[in-house]
Amino acid sequence: MNLSSAKLLAVGLVSILAAGALSAMRVGDDPAGQMLTYASAWAETLDEAQQKKALLPYDSPERTNWNFIPLPTRKGLPMFEMSKDQQASALRTVKAALSESGYAKSQLIMQFEGLLRKMEGADKAEVVERRNPEKYYMTIYGKPSATDAWGLSFEGHHLSLNFVCRDGQVVATTPQFMAANPAVVMSEQDAPFAKGTRILRDEEEFAFQIINGLSADLRKAATIDAQAPKDIRFVGQPHATPTAPEGIKIAAMDAASRDLTMKLIQVYANVLPEPIAKQRLKEIDEAGPDAIHFAWAGATQPGIGHYYRIQGPSFLIELVNVQPDAEGNPANHIHAVWRDVRGDFALPAK
Repeated sequence: MNLSSAKLLAVGLVSILAAGALSAMRVGDDPAGQMLTYASAWAETLDEAQQKKALLPYDSPERTNWNFIPLPTRKGLPMFEMSKDQQASALRTVKAALSESGYAKSQLIMQFEGLLRKMEGADKAEVVERRNPEKYYMTIYGKPSATDAWGLSFEGHHLSLNFVCRDGQVVATTPQFMAANPAVVMSEQDAPFAKGTRILRDEEEFAFQIINGLSADLRKAATIDAQAPKDIRFVGQPHATPTAPEGIKIAAMDAASRDLTMKLIQVYANVLPEPIAKQRLKEIDEAGPDAIHFAWAGATQPGIGHYYRIQGPSFLIELVNVQPDAEGNPANHIHAVWRDVRGDFALPAK
């Protein structure tokens, strides 16, 4: 099952809330305006105890403290401590910050916690506590404003979304992290997770097509290691500080491979609303194919550890799939990230 099919079958709490969020969006508003509207509305629903967790100063060190592992607790107000109305209001804010496809992916990632609970043992108290589709945390940094800088994060297992708005514009959207375990559902499961479901299908499949479509010489030049790394780089760090680009320039590719690489970049860019995605892609287009590198490590077929990165003057994309899934299937657990090498969190790069 692909992402579109899974969307049609989505059921349960998060899906119900997501439907409400989608129907409530104000058509025609810019992303920053929508985020301001819905973040402010959500903040107004919070009681004093909730505010202490959810509303932090803009300069709080927690703003750049990000991660995606299943922590016992983390910054922000968890969904399970919100009323149903507050949950719907929080998700309206998340929807404002993402495109329709990006929002659908985020909701399925959250729902995968229920699938992991089933796979790992729903009769085990520690599994029930750890694998919770409502264990996602919302935080606002500073007061939402049309002029002053303020931030927003929505984070939990396998999802970290981070934004900064200033002067009525979204000025930072990274780190943007999404992951899936399993990468491909390998066993028969209840809807919406039928066998074959793949949340991050294009992120992986397009890359396989690129590496396997290169000539032998270019494939060798693009391969930076025979073994994939254990994870993406710079996990939890407020800045991604990559070394000089490795692999091959996409200018060296044939036209079909170069176009497919740009299509893969678009998959990541299009997690965000169209105006922001267009700006991302405009910067990449202006840099030109000589400034963008594609690098690969590990196997060139599914089921064996593999990794790629795409790097340009403004961005770094990484994907790694080396861990087994919850049922023990090898290399079936994806981590994927987009970083701004000029500085995440609207901070200057170091």
